Amino acid sequence: MRLLPETRTQKPLSLGAEILLWVGLAIFTTGVSAQSLPRTSPERVGLSSERLERLPAAMQRYIDANQLAGTVTLVARDGKVAHFGTQGWQDKEADKPMQQDTIFFIMSMTKPIVSTALMMLYEEGRFLLTDPVSKWIPEIADKQVLIEDDAGVHRMTPRQPITVRDVLAHTTGLDPSRDLLTEDEQTLLQRESSLEATLIKRAPLPLAFHPSEDWQYGSSTDYVALLVERIAGEPLKDFLQKRILDPLEMSDTSYVVPEEKRARVATVYSPTGPGQTIEVYRTPEYSAVPFFGSDYYGGVAGLFSTAADYWRFSQMLLNGGELDGVRLLSPKTVNLMISNHSGDHDIYIRGPGYNFGLGFGILNDPGTARDPITPGSFTWGGAWGTIFWVDPVENMVGIMMTQISSYSHLNVRQDVGVTAVQAIVDSYSNKPQSVRGYSVLNP
Repeated sequence: MRLLPETRTQKPLSLGAEILLWVGLAIFTTGVSAQSLPRTSPERVGLSSERLERLPAAMQRYIDANQLAGTVTLVARDGKVAHFGTQGWQDKEADKPMQQDTIFFIMSMTKPIVSTALMMLYEEGRFLLTDPVSKWIPEIADKQVLIEDDAGVHRMTPRQPITVRDVLAHTTGLDPSRDLLTEDEQTLLQRESSLEATLIKRAPLPLAFHPSEDWQYGSSTDYVALLVERIAGEPLKDFLQKRILDPLEMSDTSYVVPEEKRARVATVYSPTGPGQTIEVYRTPEYSAVPFFGSDYYGGVAGLFSTAADYWRFSQMLLNGGELDGVRLLSPKTVNLMISNHSGDHDIYIRGPGYNFGLGFGILNDPGTARDPITPGSFTWGGAWGTIFWVDPVENMVGIMMTQISSYSHLNVRQDVGVTAVQAIVDSYSNKPQSVRGYSVLNP
């Protein structure tokens, strides 16, 4: 919390000035209160303070090795924050320490927020998950499927249309291999200045596979974003602001960081120094405009946020769609979103042990997954190192924010999970859950 500086006056205030001062104080206090997080000691929520200290110790090892500049970590249980740690630097070169309110580019952690937006429209009866996307994006109705076999490369009509479920679950095939496209088709891959212009430009491109018959990480959530715009009849950024960000008081989440907040944006680093140590990749000025284009507000990536803001979003989901008296979704819809919609397809971006729901990866096999979280937990991360997970069994939320352009050589995400989960000394595995994905029932 930022405190008002001490003010000294030489003369008593007039009645009018005194009223203005009290009004100003009320406004200031309300703003701070809206952003404060409910706190608790670890022991009050079944965690060990001593064991939880292993989390910052693990983060510090990466910082000391010059593999990360800094981190913000948050662990919450039972709706209260038991750990909120900052380590290292927001800007190492300027000797600027990491802060709890540091702003990060969350890359693909945009996807769950945009997917939630579309599911809010689902709850209004605007569509079914089985509806073809071409009902609202007719420009992609005539796509062909690329087939590569012993006879060579050829194209055929899709066996089924791309559905709303497909774009939410990444089973669309909307990202064909560049090597299999003609030269003219390859020119269509270049982004335009806006989301809609980009996707319509790419409409003639073929599909990589028949919809629903495989899983592919790519541009699907941009089509989710365009669906939100066309179904709701307003720009995505406006819908998110009015229907999600403002109601949840996520005041530091946006596609562009305003000038007065830009000093809080973390510098982005890359592991391009000697021995994969870090070097500056992007300085905070990049946050002054949308990342992908002057009017590009996408679903795949694009949002900036803080650990505190993303906790509010995550806790809303864990609560079954509600936070602080504001309901965005029904618990039944959250259950649907965290169910398996990808079948047995390989969720290769997260490794073994995962299915994919409607906007989230879902851990289903702890025996093969790298992550230590409980089966049924849902999660996703960003390409610049950020990660969150929600564990409905243990009633826990975990978040780690950092900024590094490539992290495949690091285990930092898994280390956050290990050190957070091992701090549990009172497991809730035999208690009721607030949300739970649906299982397929055997006849």
